[in-house]
Amino acid sequence: MLLFVAFIFFVFAKGAVARNGAQSAADAAALAAAQEVRDELTDGFLDGLESGDWEEWLEGEEFLGDGRAAAVDLASANDATLTDLGTGTLDGKPSFEAGVETNYAVGDSLIPGTENIRAKARATAVIEPRCTVDVDIDPSKKVKFMCDGSGDWEIDPKDPGDVELPEAKDLFAVHLAD
Repeated sequence: MLLFVAFIFFVFAKGAVARNGAQSAADAAALAAAQEVRDELTDGFLDGLESGDWEEWLEGEEFLGDGRAAAVDLASANDATLTDLGTGTLDGKPSFEAGVETNYAVGDSLIPGTENIRAKARATAVIEPRCTVDVDIDPSKKVKFMCDGSGDWEIDPKDPGDVELPEAKDLFAVHLAD
């Protein structure tokens, strides 16, 4: 009887390991999608300096992609398959919800039917703008904004090459939703 109970605990432990692996893969996939789009937002911000619509990009409102390629790669690297990826907003910020299924099953056990069960998990990542725009500045003459963690930026929109331009991590934070 004790041996049977030990085997049952072993099956549940295998299931827990599979579930944790699936959750890690979902977290990685959601974060990868958000980081890929964050890089796109930064490129759009730099393009927006020339066209004058940089404020929308800086607020994270003008993203175009969905980060699917990066999410597929990271899910695969974690021995899982991306089953779906949704884009949306969470508290007004761009969000990416990834669903994954492990490529491996729980395996053989004493409990019939568990040998083909694959773990599934979901995770949501959010892109959060780190900067606020100085509203007292004429944006056609000067771009000025303050970013948490990376300081103040002042850029001449007609000649942005004079200043070391911010990187993606300076403009936007990426994190898993709570």
